[in-house]
Amino acid sequence: MSDKHLIVLTVNGIDHELLVEARWTLLDVLRHQVELTGTHVGCEHGVCGACTILVDEEPVRACLVYAVQAEGHAIRTVESLGTPTEPNDLQEAFSARHGLQCGFCTPGFLMLAEGFLTQRPTPSREEIREAVSANLCRCTGYQTIVDAIEDTARRRAGQTDPEPEAVR
Repeated sequence: MSDKHLIVLTVNGIDHELLVEARWTLLDVLRHQVELTGTHVGCEHGVCGACTILVDEEPVRACLVYAVQAEGHAIRTVESLGTPTEPNDLQEAFSARHGLQCGFCTPGFLMLAEGFLTQRPTPSREEIREAVSANLCRCTGYQTIVDAIEDTARRRAGQTDPEPEAVR
């Protein structure tokens, strides 16, 4: 017997009325019912961070949250940041600084960084390193991801020197 619930999820500012089973994760509902596939399925244990989204502007692992728990909260996925033709500043920095090698972990890192920069708009390089250590990447070695986040923070703060410490 399945336990179904009618819920309304607010995803990227749009309300979605959905019939979900109590056991379905937010990750599965976002990908299969809301049809936003930018959030990637990784380890499904909350370790890798590939499924990181923002819930009420806080980074959250979508694989660890049941969809029914997310009702009444503002959910943001990587699709909220920009488009392929009009990326936001963080996406542009990831591209310019080569912070997206194979691209599998990139949506999770982008959402982690977006949430982090909301909480810490002018972080130190060490704070950025600590923040990104929450997600796993097998391709970049993290340096370029740190560079991209540092670059974005500087630009958002209105600093004219866009060169990260590692590039100088």
